[in-house]
Amino acid sequence: MSFVPNELTPPEPVADDVVVHRNVMVVMRDGVHLATDVYRLAVDGRPVDTPLPVILERTPYNKRGTSRTERSVKNPAPKTREELAIHYVRRGFIVVWQDCRGRYDSEGTFVKYLSEGEDGYDTMQWLVSQPWTNGMIGTQGLSYGAHTQMALACLNPPGLAAMAVDSGGFSNAYTCGIRQGGAFELKQATWAYNHAQEGTDERTAAAIAAENLHDWFTRMPWTKGRSPIRWNPEYEDYLLEQWQQGTFNDFWKKVGIYAAGYYKTFPKVPIVFMSSWFDAYVTTTLENYMGLKGDPDRPLTLIMGPWTHGNRSCRVFGDVDFGPEATFDGQIDEDWLAYREKWFARYLKGDVAHDLAGRVHIFLMGTGSGRKTEEGHLDHGGRWIESSDWPLPESREFNLFLHADMALKERVPGEESASISYDFDPSNPVPTIGGALTSGEPIFTGGGFNQVESEQFFGCRNPGLPLTARHDVLSFETEPLEEDLAVIGPVEVELWVTTDAPDTDFTAKLVDVYPPSEDYPRGYALNITDGIFRVRYRNGFDRPEPVQPGEVFKITIAPFATANLFKKGHRIRLDISSSNFPKYDVNPNTGEPEGTSRRKRIATNTVFMERNRPSVLKLRVCSSIGRK
Repeated sequence: MSFVPNELTPPEPVADDVVVHRNVMVVMRDGVHLATDVYRLAVDGRPVDTPLPVILERTPYNKRGTSRTERSVKNPAPKTREELAIHYVRRGFIVVWQDCRGRYDSEGTFVKYLSEGEDGYDTMQWLVSQPWTNGMIGTQGLSYGAHTQMALACLNPPGLAAMAVDSGGFSNAYTCGIRQGGAFELKQATWAYNHAQEGTDERTAAAIAAENLHDWFTRMPWTKGRSPIRWNPEYEDYLLEQWQQGTFNDFWKKVGIYAAGYYKTFPKVPIVFMSSWFDAYVTTTLENYMGLKGDPDRPLTLIMGPWTHGNRSCRVFGDVDFGPEATFDGQIDEDWLAYREKWFARYLKGDVAHDLAGRVHIFLMGTGSGRKTEEGHLDHGGRWIESSDWPLPESREFNLFLHADMALKERVPGEESASISYDFDPSNPVPTIGGALTSGEPIFTGGGFNQVESEQFFGCRNPGLPLTARHDVLSFETEPLEEDLAVIGPVEVELWVTTDAPDTDFTAKLVDVYPPSEDYPRGYALNITDGIFRVRYRNGFDRPEPVQPGEVFKITIAPFATANLFKKGHRIRLDISSSNFPKYDVNPNTGEPEGTSRRKRIATNTVFMERNRPSVLKLRVCSSIGRK
């Protein structure tokens, strides 16, 4: 392939008034060339020379492909990137799509997440030097496209003027996105398997596709040359490195996966952060918002819906219908594209008619009828509320203590000695049934589900039985609520525990328990949020230490924040266990280096519920909730 670095290729008409310069090869600081498509307004097939603002998206998913994010209720078939570019160009923008390093038409080696800061900076530097731009650049993108934005912004590049960060952009990948509570998120394994087949030769792609991923998930942890992606060593290497880097050290403090380390010097530009309660990036989104708010020169907006990853134009997630108000479309704006048009018009072109910053839009789940819809889903419902800040200023702390009779009560337990023990067998982990998940197909899927084992979920051995029937699941419940209770904000679970193993995990899951009804004779136990903690990190994520025999200690599990209305007659339930697979890797309980053990042992784990060792569920609640 012959090209002139950094020079525009001949314009190619893609519409009567739009041309594209395809595969402009932009030089990075190390000499690698990244393939970049530049869309511009044209007259008679010739680009207009008037300098205009730029909308930039960098993606590993093919700059000429179709992004599933570009759909709406009215138009469920997503726009191609070219159709989206034409749309923006006709509204006065230049549009730039770029393949990330090592993907599709770009040169170099793809290293997930870690090249995006410098490559994004260099791309921005090239853009502002072009005579056909006015030096104002807005960035956009979902998921990995959000990661690329936050990565480049950490380096404070020239020209950055506005950002639309959708469901991603690691605040700290160690605590959300790659690991949580010390455990490894296995969506990284499914993502690697699915995408290792792209952009490679046919034989390699066929070899990976021929592997049975379900079988491989029964043979974990994977090791080098012993995985379904061994045919693509680059992907296998980065996956195993992330898996085995269990300690929070310098590996995790790199540009691309640690925006929290750059908040003090982060550019003062308007940013809209958006995610959803059943997405894998709840904590990332909220931490970025909270870490960057408070500066009047950096106006922020936060949007949190009930959706799974990027599915803002739907209302059903898992087995739950969140009602007609659940969509972004028709509630926050006409659709996400219309919102971004206004956002970029305001902050790239100075259109004061659109003032979108400074708002917090939160979807409160749980206002539905509780009946079964015609389509067979639980009508959990919900509605939008608007606030000036997150956490909501009107929220207050609400604590529920665990008791030895399996109750959740507002009072501290009075017993001098009370505990419950169970055996955790890593060969028989608690199966994942929905939750805040993404990129898990074909192994697991996100959303709300009745917490009952079913053949549709990987690892379920007893279809029809509730997870609470397992001896390694401790379920604590309130009495039926006497009035509605709106839980909105962060969730924490403090447990006093011990184990006879050198290492183990504890998990926590918040559940909305519906009473029995005509539609649901056994009731319905809806998962709201969950979390995990690996006890070798009880003294700090940078200080892994084996548990000493007889050691009793306190841990804090941090499930994702949420917004759910627990209705009158419902119960609040907290499930405590030691596994949630395949959402997280399973702790072998041996204390060996993470991601390497070939052995397993049963751990006897104990939770205390005593006057001097009170285990507690910490929520934030609101007594009165305003409407949008």
